[in-house]
This record gives sequence, structure tokens and C-alpha cells, in this order.
Amino acid sequence: MAASLTLSDLGEDAVVRALTALLPEAVQSVPLGPGDDCAAVAIAGSDEVELLKADSVVEGVHFLAGEDMRRVGWKALCRAISDIAAMGGLPLHALVTIAAAPSMQMLDLLAFYEGITKAAASHGISIVGGETGKTTGPLVCSIFLTGKVRASECVTRGGGRPGDVLFVTGLFGGSLASGRHLDFKPRLEEGRWLATHHFRSAMMDVSDGLAADLPRLALASKCGVSLAPERLPRHAGCSVEEALCEGEDFELLLAVPAQKVEGLKRDWRRAFPLVCLTDIGSLTEADKGCTPSGIFTKGGYDHFQ
Repeated sequence: MAASLTLSDLGEDAVVRALTALLPEAVQSVPLGPGDDCAAVAIAGSDEVELLKADSVVEGVHFLAGEDMRRVGWKALCRAISDIAAMGGLPLHALVTIAAAPSMQMLDLLAFYEGITKAAASHGISIVGGETGKTTGPLVCSIFLTGKVRASECVTRGGGRPGDVLFVTGLFGGSLASGRHLDFKPRLEEGRWLATHHFRSAMMDVSDGLAADLPRLALASKCGVSLAPERLPRHAGCSVEEALCEGEDFELLLAVPAQKVEGLKRDWRRAFPLVCLTDIGSLTEADKGCTPSGIFTKGGYDHFQ
């Protein structure tokens, strides 16, 4: 790799690939390592796997100065919960690390932590520890979250097959401008339902926008994509491009075998009458349709670009 390359030159996905290439071969107790919504670690003598997730929020990136800190705290934990949901799991325990400037108002820090504890209580999570530290820059909070799921029900990004129909939950677009990104409810119940009913072959959460996340699912599944962007369910006033590219929607994207589609639609309406489930395209053979890198003229959110 050229010594003069910056993170911006490479982009987030390439940076992650370069870092994970330094890791040793996965050990037998790790059925799922880097590259999915969570890692999955085998539990000796159990039919369940432990889910491990790390996430962070940074002032000026994930929220702006002056935001309601309780809402920011809610978002900080719910981002990680959304990834547990995408694996079909249940969240269990969290560690919370906060790096703050000494000049930060204590009342703001308390409000932030109250938001985290509210999200934890709402989703059955125990906060069991963490760390605090000093920063001369913006507030940074890192969350480490564990969960569990039966190995037979664990859903990954890589299970999709050509011919699978692509679905998304909910509506897309305008999350940042409206403030919905601070109040969203992770699709935990929906993800668990999809896992236990075995309708899906692959699933992930959509946090960076479909323009970024759909190619990730397709690549993990070694497929191409046939997409109907005009079918994407959008919040009022949002364009297709905004719905595809803005991110912070925290909905679920799933691939479903064609023979299971009608049953999924029927049973979903009964289970979640207030949550829309929309088919937006399909997975194709890798050499047909669009390659994942060529789906969109504009990408979703990338931390380094």
C-alpha cells in the first residue's frame, strides 16, 4: 500500500479491510469475526452464540453541540442495539466509555448518561461498567454491547443467494434534519421475529444509507443487485437520493428466498401492522444486474470521505 495514502483516499470499507488483514486466522471458537453487524463467539456446551458489538458516537459527527443530551445518550446505546437486532439477537450487557473535556457541564454529562440508562432499561440491558477519560476535543462515547442468539437463528450478511427478494422495514430519508436519528427505536422485536421464523437468508441494519449498506450485504453474499429505487419507502418530502444516501435510518435490510415471500408478507402484516415492509429489488448472480460497486452514482455515509 502506498505510504502517501490517507484514510480519505481509501474510504471506510477499505480502511477496515486493511486493518482486519493484520489479524490472525479466526480461532475455532469464533464462528463469525470482523465484517458483519456483530461478531459471534461460541458458548461451550450451548446451542447459543454470544454476540459482541462495539460502537461510538462523536460530537460533531453523530450529533451536534447543543442537542438534548438525553436524546444523544439514547442514540448512543440504540445504535449498538440495532446491530444486535440485525443478527436476530437479544442484547444483554453493556460497557460505556466516555471521553469528555474537563470544561463540560456536569449536568450535561448526567443527562447524557440518563439517556443511555433509559435506553438500557427499555431494552432489558444491564450496564455493568465502563471507563471515563479526558479529551481536549469533542465528547466521545464508545459502547461495548453483548447479546445472545441461537446459533441456528443467527442471521448474517452473507447468507443471501441469487433470486432472493430484498426487503426493508420502515421509511427512509430525512433522519438528521428531522431529529429522528436521536429518537429512533431499534427494530429489536422485528429482527428477533425474522430470525425465529426463518424467513430471511441475510440481514443487516441500515445506518450509513442503503447506498452504502446494500452493496455490503451483496458483497458478503457474493451477489449482484437488481434494485428499484423508486420503490424505496420514504418519509414525506424526501427524494429517492436522500432516502438512499443520507443514512441514520436504523432500519433492517433483508434478503428473502422467493418461495418464502408471500408467507412473509402475510405473517408480517399480522405481527407488525404498524411497520411497513417493502420489497425494493432482488439479489442476482454476481455477473448479472449491477455489481455492488456500481449500483449508485452517489454513495452513502463514509466516515473518512
